[in-house]
Amino acid sequence: MSMKRMFLAVAVAVLILAPAGAARADEMLQGVDAGDFEFGIILGEPTGLSAKFWTSWNMAIDFGAAWSFQNDGHFHIHGDYLFHNFDFIDVDSGSLPVYFGIGARVRLQEDDSRVGIRIPMGLEYIMESYPVGFFLEVVPIVDIAPETEGDVNGGLGVRYIF
Repeated sequence: MSMKRMFLAVAVAVLILAPAGAARADEMLQGVDAGDFEFGIILGEPTGLSAKFWTSWNMAIDFGAAWSFQNDGHFHIHGDYLFHNFDFIDVDSGSLPVYFGIGARVRLQEDDSRVGIRIPMGLEYIMESYPVGFFLEVVPIVDIAPETEGDVNGGLGVRYIF
């Protein structure tokens, strides 16, 4: 699948899934409120620190500062704007929203630094009894500078909810 088609598919998914679940949002969201902050780690490509700030019941901004082991290693910084759908997967305890969004990353490498657009997609299990969230994500990336190139990041992580 070409990057243009993948981007179009994600954009259509965002438009279809983002409004779903608004009627049941308050009862579905357990463990987080607008203004809550999550901080933890992500393991994968890249591996490092992860933070998330909830701006509403279904939207958040996440950040990462991590080390990548690809291409002789490099430092990676990213930020994403995420939409969460709490109705897509129903669980008995806690919440399991599907999330997707758009963001940017900067890859800092001695001879090959890059700036790119991220299209994160994932799941986060938010525990009911403890202020903890576990997440899994896959992130297609389109580098736009200094040249156009595709890449994929992904990881598994855990964050404490403050």
